Amino acid sequence: MTLISIGNARVDFGATEIFRDISLTVGSGDRWAVVGRNGTGKTTLVRLITGDLTPTSGSVARMPGLRVALMDQHRCFPDGMTLWEIVADAFGDLRSLEASLATQAANLEHDHGEEAMEKYGRDLERFEREGGYQMAAKVDAVLMGVGFDPEAARATSIGTLSGGERGRVALARQLATPAEILLLDEPTNHLDLETTAWLEQYLRDTDRTVICISHDRAFLAVMANHVLHFEGGSAFSYEGSYESFLIQREEKRLTQQRQFDKQQSKIQSETDYIARNLAGQNTKQAKGRRKLLARMPRLSAPIGGDGVMALRLSAGDRSGDRVIEAEHVTVAVETPNGTRELLRDVNVVLERNEVVALVGPNGAGKSTLIKTLVEEHPAHAGKVKMGPSTTVAYYRQDVGHLPLDSTIYEAIATQRPLWERRQVQGHLGRFGYSGDEVQRTIGTLSGGERARVALALLTLSTNNLLILDEPTNHLDVESIEALEDAIEAYEGSCLIVSHDRAVLRGLATQVWEVKDQKLIIFPGSFVEWEALRAENKIKAEKDAREISQRESEKNAKVRDRERELQRERERADKAKEQAYDKSQGKHGSKAGHAHAAPTSNDVRKAQRAADKALSDAELRVSMLEAKIAGITAELDDVTLYDSPAGIQKAAVLGRALDDARDALDDAVHDWTAAGEHVQQLKA
Repeated sequence: MTLISIGNARVDFGATEIFRDISLTVGSGDRWAVVGRNGTGKTTLVRLITGDLTPTSGSVARMPGLRVALMDQHRCFPDGMTLWEIVADAFGDLRSLEASLATQAANLEHDHGEEAMEKYGRDLERFEREGGYQMAAKVDAVLMGVGFDPEAARATSIGTLSGGERGRVALARQLATPAEILLLDEPTNHLDLETTAWLEQYLRDTDRTVICISHDRAFLAVMANHVLHFEGGSAFSYEGSYESFLIQREEKRLTQQRQFDKQQSKIQSETDYIARNLAGQNTKQAKGRRKLLARMPRLSAPIGGDGVMALRLSAGDRSGDRVIEAEHVTVAVETPNGTRELLRDVNVVLERNEVVALVGPNGAGKSTLIKTLVEEHPAHAGKVKMGPSTTVAYYRQDVGHLPLDSTIYEAIATQRPLWERRQVQGHLGRFGYSGDEVQRTIGTLSGGERARVALALLTLSTNNLLILDEPTNHLDVESIEALEDAIEAYEGSCLIVSHDRAVLRGLATQVWEVKDQKLIIFPGSFVEWEALRAENKIKAEKDAREISQRESEKNAKVRDRERELQRERERADKAKEQAYDKSQGKHGSKAGHAHAAPTSNDVRKAQRAADKALSDAELRVSMLEAKIAGITAELDDVTLYDSPAGIQKAAVLGRALDDARDALDDAVHDWTAAGEHVQQLKA
């Protein structure tokens, strides 16, 4: 089913053409990746899809009643709202209906009229039909997926969060919003590796249509089954995965190049013939060819890599073998509540020519660790030693080191006071800035534009240690690839914090993982580290399944034993009744009853059965108490909650604990009843 159809759309802003001739059909369940350089019109396309913009020419048709979920880029939520309330408010009318039902239910205690009852019934049916009973579970699921504890989220105010954390809350709200289309704009920015992996799986499993603007190649490779590529003032659609798009795009460019070269060769040949024969014996033929040549439709030059950022990193003098060394270092920050330790007992050596990937959850202390290693932040304990010949170039995540009041031109000219104007212009031209653009103030630039200025400044220095904290944020794919090539050719050491797995897979020779206030060193590539994590995850999931299966088997045995005990209790009760009947028969024979008196053997049998039932009940209580103690000990292990597989295992254990507690209540009741029965028989 077609949700959106765009036909030959062109958008102009004043005299500036943003794009032209874009045609696109979005079907139900499609997962579109929208890629292209910054400034080519991707955000403008989003406005066309949402209906906030009308094309200058062409058409945009939407399915009637189409709902589109778009992230609030400004993330302006009231500071007093809790995280749970913000995400739950995505359900809008359904939340209002829930409140109305609560009010109606309270009023029905006093108003038993037919009209009130019918309205309550209709609203209740609608609430159920639209998924009201699953609403809370969906909110909890997306909050947990983006890294928040659902219970804590009910009490945590949005005003206490950082910008990155607010971005994750906004993403959770968008994912929870009931809509046919999810419009995602750089959703993996500010997400750690675990959360990004969760989002990939979420989007693959959803039955909703996804349109995602992203420069994260690894993310797109998993998520997309269609690609829309902006280039050359237009956009071209490709069916298939992101890898398939890369192959199709290259084949298309090669075909265009061959056709263009062939036409250029023909034009040159005809031009030469006309020049040789126009004034000679074959002037008539030459004039005829000139007319044909003038009417020939010219092919455009193939779209290629022109304008891609030119980036070269120089290492300068060689460093020593040990670039940075940390011994028993504790990394901590000061908070209003005192000192908070982020990492303890860090012992690590960064060696020459290593490319280290520093990974870990958001907020775990990666950026603070970097500042501690380069001695911008004091170590709370231990010692940091930098090699005597080590020089550092530091790209900061927030690019806060840029002079916001300066123009782009002034930022470069200040670092190179001996350069002539043409040299400054030429350097900036390699990063996509030309003409009057170089006079723009840095404070007015977008995130991607500031990132290019920061990289332009970075290339002016010659340092043998390169530290990059989230360098790919806000960069388009072509710029990321240029940065990747520059790092690969760099002859110094490099420490990278990044969520872009494609970059880390291509470059990292070692992985440092921040986990549980420790720095874990993996002496292998990022690809090998990912493979090990995948193996551990599979093992953890297998262990969780085995635990669940064992618990199911135990529960089945308990249920079988319960049935056996029940049968024994029934036999004992029957024996007791028979003994009573015989006793009544003996004493009542004078009254004409024919029942025989119970024998001593019958009484002993009844007592033995009752004693066995009591013993079995005691054993069952003991077994269930031991089982509850074991499950509780496992749930108290803090390392259980370090991974999604561990959290899944904890959920299984939690359910098993609830079942065991219910079974214990029943067992204690049966044990008490069995004890009373024994006492009755003895009496």
